[in-house]
Amino acid sequence: MRNARPGWNYTERAPRLSTDPMEPDRAMPESPPAARPPPAAQPQPAARPLRADARRNRARVLEVAYETFAAEGLSVPIDEIARRAGVGAGTVYRHFPTKEALFQAIVVDRIDRLVEQARSLADAGDPGAAFFGYFAALVDEGSSDLVLADALAGVGFDIETAAPGSEQSLREAFADLLAAAQKAGAVRADIDVADLKALLVGCQAIQRHRGDPQASRRLLRITLDGLRPR
Repeated sequence: MRNARPGWNYTERAPRLSTDPMEPDRAMPESPPAARPPPAAQPQPAARPLRADARRNRARVLEVAYETFAAEGLSVPIDEIARRAGVGAGTVYRHFPTKEALFQAIVVDRIDRLVEQARSLADAGDPGAAFFGYFAALVDEGSSDLVLADALAGVGFDIETAAPGSEQSLREAFADLLAAAQKAGAVRADIDVADLKALLVGCQAIQRHRGDPQASRRLLRITLDGLRPR
């Protein structure tokens, strides 16, 4: 039995091509296919900036939704928020596909405003007054806005997941006010920003559940007095 012709390898001499037109050429073996480089990652298109009217609509929806949720809770439907904002429901859904997305955007927007407020006070002439005024403002806002208070307390909402870095920015801005007040001798030195957050959440809860504005203000003064150096 005739042995099969050995396969092509790079140590053999290339087969001869016939010059006789009636004789079929001996096919040249194919070279091993060259390894192809992995496909380059396609650049993602940059997000298109919102037009001026779209930015205004988004800001208006956030404002109305914030006021509505703070006063009436999260049960208000998006269609009603759209009506109060004076836009179509489709406009709201384009910016916020779900009520959860709208809720998260509200919390992130409020926290961003608090960060801006703290940073604007960083160079205040009286660091002690800036710190205590900011602390009191946070208590008042959280006591009237259950959504924000729960977010700051970490109840039912993960700020870091919704907006990575937002909570850290707030902590850092608050810590800067604290450090300046401590350096000026207006705040006791044995307290840090984690202690402040615990006191803040507690004061917000007291104001919400006490129901007596005068008593709540008295308890806030007691808390602020406890932050002062002895």
